[in-house]
Amino acid sequence: MRKWGLGTLRWIVLFIFFALFVAITLRWISLERWRWTMTRAEEIEVPSPTPTAAPSTSATRPPTLSGKFDISRLFNGITLRSEVETAAGAAASEERVDPMSYAIDLKLHVRVPTPNRSADELGKVSPDLGKLLPGLATMAKAEAVSPLFAQLYETKVRELRENLSRLDLLLSRHNFYDCQTVLALRHPEGKRRALLFQADMDVDADGSDGDRVPAGNGVSPTFKPFTSFRWGKKSNRLNPYLPGIEDRLRRVEFEQKTATPERKRDLKNAVTELRDEIAAMKKYSYLIGTYDPFIVVPSSFTKGSDAAHVGDYAVVIAGSTIYPAIVGDVGPNDRVGEASLRIAKEVNALSNPNNRPISELKATYIVFNGTADSSWGPPDLEKLQARCEVLIKEIGGATAALHHWVNTVPPLPTPTPTPTPTPTPSISPTPSASPTPTPMFSETPSPTSPPLIHPTFAFPTPTPSASF
Repeated sequence: MRKWGLGTLRWIVLFIFFALFVAITLRWISLERWRWTMTRAEEIEVPSPTPTAAPSTSATRPPTLSGKFDISRLFNGITLRSEVETAAGAAASEERVDPMSYAIDLKLHVRVPTPNRSADELGKVSPDLGKLLPGLATMAKAEAVSPLFAQLYETKVRELRENLSRLDLLLSRHNFYDCQTVLALRHPEGKRRALLFQADMDVDADGSDGDRVPAGNGVSPTFKPFTSFRWGKKSNRLNPYLPGIEDRLRRVEFEQKTATPERKRDLKNAVTELRDEIAAMKKYSYLIGTYDPFIVVPSSFTKGSDAAHVGDYAVVIAGSTIYPAIVGDVGPNDRVGEASLRIAKEVNALSNPNNRPISELKATYIVFNGTADSSWGPPDLEKLQARCEVLIKEIGGATAALHHWVNTVPPLPTPTPTPTPTPTPSISPTPSASPTPTPMFSETPSPTSPPLIHPTFAFPTPTPSASF
């Protein structure tokens, strides 16, 4: 009995010591965490720019950023000069409630570029351009600068003003200076018109066509299964991205049932948009950035007397190579210089949706205004080649042959015919005493009888594809 009592006492003492140790440790961790939080709050506290309507009786901690930020490194390409100015003020209690006592004046200094106006100036960024297109010298003049260039940079500057308080939305230096010039060319003899612009080359991997490529291959984070260039579907094969959009629609409709009134308004707009996309994907096919050579123009370039329209034939000049293309998509108003992944990989094999083939303003795009075909369809690369060769000759010709595109769309899977099952001979009962059965069908068909097995369908016959 005595031994049992001493053992119990020892366990009680050990338990008390252990509990005290845990309590002290947790208290120490709590104090350290509080001290660490207060230190960070003092370093990066962001005061509210507007005074409080009435002083609060309870103390509240102001919101703080969840980390340390170096503003000079946050926004790519923007040079930041910082300076602190001080002045004598009133009492701290008065200055605390004055929003202008503690303020930042934000001013962005931007130089708007001047467009290149002559063949010599164009040659400074694209040295081979004048040699490839000898007729360019007679068309590239000061008066050829298109109003689209000024409109482009007016749009960029306007967006800078609108987003100045949101530094995360400002255009980067790279995207602000993404267009060297825009020229409205007109050949003096043939009168052929063309729109030339020099820019970098971003990558467009958008588009889908279930008729040609039943399996999806969208790999870009910003991938969209649509392009502005489209045509009516020619088969009953579903668009590979249709199930995903239908699933998104079901999830949005389900969320509508329990959403708040404000959220329901947003979801209603999303439902309308998704239904429109589903209807379009069931009705149309689109270009595929991976397989089709096309370029993207800003939506502002599709308006005015110098406009480039969807479907117009075009060429892209990178280095000493001329690539036939069409205008296949329309992009944002404030960005210039984008080609399909098919063109990008031909320029630089390492290209992908996140890695542009040309970062400098050395890509030249020439769109032949008003040359779009009246009816659109899957790309006919041979027709594209021939048409661009004729159009190049109409602006003075080229000293190098155009790049020849090869169809890289994988062949459709060959359907496997399903055979019709062979009829099995059956026994017909007879009142005759003979035990020998009489078959209903002859086991050996006559020479004139049709075969017992027929394929259910044949290999699909290719239909003439509509050209661009």
